[in-house]
Amino acid sequence: MSIVEKSFKNGEVIVKEGDSGNSFFQIIDGSALVYAESTGKDDQIKLATLEPGAFFGEMAILEAYPRSASVIAKGNVTAIEIPGDELNSFFEEDPNRINDLMMHLANGIEAMTVDYEEAKNLLSELRKSEDAKKNKSLFAKIKKHIDMYQSNKNTISEPDTKELSAAIAALKDDGYGSFKAYRKGMILFKEGEIGDTMYILKNGTVGMYTNYRKREEEKVGEAQAVTFIGEIGMITDKPRKASAVSESDDTNVEIIYKSDLETIFRSQPEKIILILRYLSYRLRRLNNDFLGACKEITEIYNKK
Repeated sequence: MSIVEKSFKNGEVIVKEGDSGNSFFQIIDGSALVYAESTGKDDQIKLATLEPGAFFGEMAILEAYPRSASVIAKGNVTAIEIPGDELNSFFEEDPNRINDLMMHLANGIEAMTVDYEEAKNLLSELRKSEDAKKNKSLFAKIKKHIDMYQSNKNTISEPDTKELSAAIAALKDDGYGSFKAYRKGMILFKEGEIGDTMYILKNGTVGMYTNYRKREEEKVGEAQAVTFIGEIGMITDKPRKASAVSESDDTNVEIIYKSDLETIFRSQPEKIILILRYLSYRLRRLNNDFLGACKEITEIYNKK
């Protein structure tokens, strides 16, 4: 099987929720709708509209999981289909596609983060008062999250990082990264900075803080070896959302520069694939957390 261009008519299912996927797609012309459904067509909930340039189906390739949603042509659609075993060839043909696919996943993570924060805030309001359930201004938000949970409840599964962490740990030095050691309390990068680097945390622990060393300081996350950190800031060229601070005296990292991604792919393509797999994992992890919040919203709202 090789990379091919395909045409789809209005209403035609391009990928179906629950199917195992061995390829992913990029829209060349036209648009498509992304749907989740719980029991059948009448239960469909529209999740997104995909326009030319958009990728879909890549998570099934990167993580070997069943399709999490259905994608249906809206009007006539032309798309290229990329088999999973042709991913390297796809990138070799045009290395800019590495950045394109990374940006696609990073944008998905940022959008899902917004949805998750909204769900957490709504959940907090519902927990505080029974009267919140009667608040008309909140009803549309509540219904949206209930519908989202009902349509996706069968897709919730705990992501496992063991195999991914082992693969990252097994990466060999390709000669393009630089290595640095940090003592406890040293800062890898600061909140608000524009970063052109990401890091492989080889050893130690890194805490993520907002308002670091200020009165409003808050720890918002923690990374332990072996994993990637700082990849979203590197990919999107947006300000860092938190400061990364070493929390042990034996923290060691490999620094990856955005400008080296193509060169790294030429010498060690598995490193690029692992970054993509990690982005996919992060998106799926966020989606699970979001659905978990939607589940609790549903349970609180339906409680008599």
